[in-house]
Amino acid sequence: MQQFAVIGLGRFGTAMAKTLTTMGHEVLAVDKDEDRVQEIRDFVTHAVEADVLDEAVLRELGLTNFDKVIVAIGADVQASILVTVMLKEMGVKKVIAKAQNELHGKVLARVGADQVVYPERDMAVRVAQNLVSCNVLDHIELSRDYSILEIIAPDDLVGKTLAQSNIRNKYKVNIMAIKRGEEIIVAPGGQTMIMNNDILVVIGDNKSLKKLRMEG
Repeated sequence: MQQFAVIGLGRFGTAMAKTLTTMGHEVLAVDKDEDRVQEIRDFVTHAVEADVLDEAVLRELGLTNFDKVIVAIGADVQASILVTVMLKEMGVKKVIAKAQNELHGKVLARVGADQVVYPERDMAVRVAQNLVSCNVLDHIELSRDYSILEIIAPDDLVGKTLAQSNIRNKYKVNIMAIKRGEEIIVAPGGQTMIMNNDILVVIGDNKSLKKLRMEG
């Protein structure tokens, strides 16, 4: 279990705080808007109304004790940058900052953010991937070159074992897991049978995954 603090309770921040709590982590949710704090209070470990642009108030939150602090401040670009700067100066271990666009992200990285996320852009990419590939359920970009796909087992693989499917040699990808209803088969072996409606969790470089999407 890790300790997270989420600063900014817009749609992204609220969803992040609730999800992390559901995953079993301790979450401190912070916002200057009293209504937002009240709305999330029952869903997180702690919820605090605070003006994080006041450095003294920010320090009082004890954020240096948290494993990760997520700066999820929405449209106020200046506020997100200032809070990121103050958190790093305070000695927070890891700061993840939400960026509105590429320029905002570059500034956040320059002032010390350990990780910059682009939720709107990433969601657009994910939706686009799903629109052009009806058998792709999810797409998670790990880096510029590698991703994970959740893909419905292609018809030509159903009824074959993983070894018979030759998917590793044909597409240069690896199947990490198979979702079969409520069951998840982790690290399936070569003799594992691919069944109708199985969801294959596949990892590989983006070129290989694209080939799998197009031909699968």
